[in-house]
This record gives sequence, C-alpha cells and structure tokens, in this order.
Amino acid sequence: MSTARRIKLFGRAHPNVELIQYAETWAQKIQFNTGLEAVREVAQRPHRAPLVTVAIRSDGSVESVTFEFSSGVAEVDDAIRRIVEGQKPYAAFPPALAREYDVVEIRRTWHFDTAVRLQ
Repeated sequence: MSTARRIKLFGRAHPNVELIQYAETWAQKIQFNTGLEAVREVAQRPHRAPLVTVAIRSDGSVESVTFEFSSGVAEVDDAIRRIVEGQKPYAAFPPALAREYDVVEIRRTWHFDTAVRLQ
C-alpha cells in the first residue's frame, strides 16, 4: 500500500478551491488538446460513457488510469489511455496543494461527440 498523501476528487465540489482549479485545468487540457480525428473515431463506436479515475502525482506525472466503469469497447478504453498518456506531463501541483498531497485522483465521466467532454 502506498504511503503517498492522496486526495480523491469525485465531481467538482470540494472546499479546497486550489484542488478544484487544478482538476479543472487538467480536464481543460484533455478537452482542448484532443484531436478531432481521435474524437470522431471514438464517437463512431457504440459504447457506454466510461467513468475513469486518473491519478496524478505532484510533479504532474501520471500514476495510473483506472476504469471504474468501462465503455464496454476495448478500443474506446484504449483511446482514453492514449489521450491521457499523450498529453503528459501535466502541470505540477501549486505549492499549497503540493504541501498537502502527493497524488490527486480525478474521477470523470468521459463523453465523445464533437469533442471530448469530461463530466
């Protein structure tokens, strides 16, 4: 078991504003930087909207990508892993957040239509 100080952010509500801002910046990077071709390819495959937790270390590296609920289509799940891995490194935690946590786990539902939408 890891001794890392971690926080799980499931949704967009938390009293730590810096944590919310970090997670929103991370989500925006995914949403704005995913190529249209990748989105179209995934959107064409019938699938469920997967629920994914991405664990990010304080230096911005990715610790893990965990599917809480799979899309039901291996190619869609693989595309999500490629999207997350392809956009790293992510921003390092701001100093106040890094003093509290070593890892932030961000859980979002992924939707594909004309873009990637993380909810």
